[in-house]
Amino acid sequence: MRFFCLSCLRCVLPIVMTAGFAVGCGGGSQPPSTGPGSGATSSVTVTLSSTANDQLSGFNLTLDSITLSNQSGKIVTLLSKPVSAEFIHLNGTVEPLVTASIPQDTYTSATVTVGESRFFCVTLDPATGNGIDVSNFAYGQTPSSQVSTTLPAPITVAGSAMGLMLNMQVSPSATYNTCIQNSLEPYSINPTFSLASFDFPAQPTNSGNGEAIALEGFISSVDTASNAITVTAADGPTWTVKTSATTLFQGVAGFHALAAGVPIDMDGAIQTDGSVLASRIAVYDTNTTALSIVTGPLLFVDTLVPDLLTFGREQQGALFATDKFVSPPPYNFGNATFQTSGQLANLQRLPFAPSFTAANMVAGQNVSITSHAAALLNSPNRIAAATVTLMPQTINGTIAAVSTSGGFDTYTVVLAPYDLIPALAVQPGQTTLLANPDTVVVYVDSNTQMLNSTVLQPGTVMRLYGLLLNDQGTLRMDCTQVNDGVAE
Repeated sequence: MRFFCLSCLRCVLPIVMTAGFAVGCGGGSQPPSTGPGSGATSSVTVTLSSTANDQLSGFNLTLDSITLSNQSGKIVTLLSKPVSAEFIHLNGTVEPLVTASIPQDTYTSATVTVGESRFFCVTLDPATGNGIDVSNFAYGQTPSSQVSTTLPAPITVAGSAMGLMLNMQVSPSATYNTCIQNSLEPYSINPTFSLASFDFPAQPTNSGNGEAIALEGFISSVDTASNAITVTAADGPTWTVKTSATTLFQGVAGFHALAAGVPIDMDGAIQTDGSVLASRIAVYDTNTTALSIVTGPLLFVDTLVPDLLTFGREQQGALFATDKFVSPPPYNFGNATFQTSGQLANLQRLPFAPSFTAANMVAGQNVSITSHAAALLNSPNRIAAATVTLMPQTINGTIAAVSTSGGFDTYTVVLAPYDLIPALAVQPGQTTLLANPDTVVVYVDSNTQMLNSTVLQPGTVMRLYGLLLNDQGTLRMDCTQVNDGVAE
């Protein structure tokens, strides 16, 4: 049996005992009014998103507080209770964080305070050329002087309800010399946010105005009277999820088959009260016994035995009830069920045969792995994977060529060398080899959400979200969303 060794946890915790914390309160009884500053209140839902290239594999923050200030310095609180969040899986997508009722007013600044923070960099160990290194750069407490929040425009809170998007700019949020961390290498964590308002349309059409996709978590309770569930995400937030007659159920017969402890993957529209009206709910593993889920990129698939390694960007369930791991345990997929996310409905219209199997999965693909082990196993034992599901992901790359194929516009996209796909493709002993690991052919049709402001043409850097498939050694993406790219 062939074994690969992941690096141990590499974590330096600067001792910072205090961080800025801003609180405020509104008061006074005034006649109802609909104008800013009148004393009336609005329901404000804060959503999270991020803008990132492919340099980092994970970025976790504990958001301690979020406040707004008006021009006269009056402060109101949006978030007062710490909530954990992971931002790389939100690259170009959104998820709801919290809903608060605040005075109607025009706010000119915002303050976010951050507790624990950490980012992860994955690469091959240059000392050996084939060992995978997962480095963890961390603060126990983030100095308030290193957290910045900008408003592209003043935020006018008016009407009964509105939304705010807190977008993390990942590149300026992490400073480091090398991907491999040791005690001599300096680094800093500088969480950098923008905060902008959005309205709730009757029928949201993209992640910029209330549509949330690929929300993942465990059902914590079921309300059969209202056909609603409460879902706890792997990275912190809790959501109220409502269903309707048009909700599409995948993997289960319907709402009646949902129960506490069941993991779901869902899409839906964020409502004015902060809940999510689900358009799709998928269950990929219905066995809740000692259930655990790890979601993140594949790092290595062994050619001699059915073993794999993954980076656990999101971890939830029995194995991770008390601790989460920089490097999740290796999995044996010999008896696993392989499947593909049901988020994209056009797979069968692609001009190639989409496939995700044990034989063609490759390092860099985003997967969700379920298991039913009651405890971690000692080496050389492996946790048995029950299901391995291909999930959508975001790639950032430069367009090299534009064409058409079978009713799709196609874009040949070149990835940066540090992207996990080309970086890990050179490992010996993998089950599949890619002809051009730095190139992805992206397929765009009329259903793709075009959220880009720049033209898709050769030389343009774009972020593309969809299912990444290995078609006989060529990577192809069925793309459901296009965003402007991030400099490489």
